[in-house]
Amino acid sequence: MAATYDFPSDLLAGQEELRQVQAELSALLKRLPWSVEPLDGFSDDTGWRPVERSASPGWTDDEQAEVEKLRRREHELVVFVSTHRYWAELTGADRVRARSRLKHTHENPPDDTEQSP
Repeated sequence: MAATYDFPSDLLAGQEELRQVQAELSALLKRLPWSVEPLDGFSDDTGWRPVERSASPGWTDDEQAEVEKLRRREHELVVFVSTHRYWAELTGADRVRARSRLKHTHENPPDDTEQSP
């Protein structure tokens, strides 16, 4: 039977916000042009695989500010989650399993109903 962990609510909230911020940052970066600064397009077929990029208009000041804001918040949350006082209660492999479980709490919400044979 897999171990269960009684994560504090602030740790769960921090991990959930971290997941959301990372998803938002990833989606934003996929939408933005490939270069922060305006650059001409290029084509290079001399490497181990061909690379081709169209011209990039660069990022606007607002886009740069949004990326910076999300990266800053992501950093704050990573520090909060990874240094939370809860981790001091666990040692060794149990701490590793708990940290892994925390990362996946959004995938399997707790089931309050236990089934008996």
